[in-house]
Amino acid sequence: MAHLLENISLKKYNTFGIEATARYFFEFEQEEEILEFLKENNIADTQYLILGGGSNLLFTEDFNGLVLHPNITGIELLDEDEESVLLRVGCNEEWDEFVEWAVENQLYGIENLSLIPGTIGASPVQNIGAYGVEVKEVIENVEAISIETKEPVIFSNAHCEFAYRNSVFKNEYKNLFIITHVQFRLKKKAELKLQYGAIQKEMEAYGEINLKNLRKAIIKIRESKLPDPEEIGNAGSFFKNPIVDKEKADKLKSQYENMPTYEISDMETKLAAGWLIEQCDWKGKRFGDAGVHKDQALVLVNYGNAKGNDILKLANDIRKSVLIKFGVKLEMEVNAI
Repeated sequence: MAHLLENISLKKYNTFGIEATARYFFEFEQEEEILEFLKENNIADTQYLILGGGSNLLFTEDFNGLVLHPNITGIELLDEDEESVLLRVGCNEEWDEFVEWAVENQLYGIENLSLIPGTIGASPVQNIGAYGVEVKEVIENVEAISIETKEPVIFSNAHCEFAYRNSVFKNEYKNLFIITHVQFRLKKKAELKLQYGAIQKEMEAYGEINLKNLRKAIIKIRESKLPDPEEIGNAGSFFKNPIVDKEKADKLKSQYENMPTYEISDMETKLAAGWLIEQCDWKGKRFGDAGVHKDQALVLVNYGNAKGNDILKLANDIRKSVLIKFGVKLEMEVNAI
């Protein structure tokens, strides 16, 4: 049974492991519980936060409002044909556990997204992506509850307005809907994407090219670059890879020959934020308990007792130095609250 709790520590609800307290905290396991709660309490004009796995949040102070924590789990088969399956997954299932489940069941489409931290409910908000795959490619529908109308709503893929690390849930619908389930269409036949990053090279070590070995390879690559939040507080990539116009990228490339670039279109080029940060000499730097990871400059870490503002100051100092050196603005992927 769901209960409204008071003065709850949020340390275990954010992967940075930042100590912060929520004035009110409401956790629910059924849609009926949140619908009933919303009908009894008009929260639309109050301060509230929808909190899943907290893998994309940085608390800079206590939260003096209401935290809504959906704890809906389960994987349900909705539809199946020769080519694919349609699955309905609860918002608080761990993303990587779902990827593992799909691989075990020989279902294709999300294996390149192995080891991304966070929950299912966050995956469409962020349009998570890695190694040439974005989650928008497999999302059919997103089920949510409107805080304003207190009714269930279903968003089609098109309605989600997916873009690079972006969706309608980060923009005009930010904090207006509680995502309860996501429907994924996964394929039964192999369509492995091996061309991105070091995948091809890593796969050679496993011999046979198959779904399970691809997941193993991705995990190995990610583990070599990214720290485990269980061991050291972090939120994965802290900054988005910036997208600049081709002219700007070409100019930078003429100055820095070894700068990695990824052509998105005839007009736009994606730069590697980690490389830019590294060139500004931030990699491995530590300031008290806040720091930049020694193996991956894109990851900011909490070595133990850093405050959210310590991490935020470091992020802003990094952004400033990249802007001065390269004339490129870095955008935070993490939400500071």
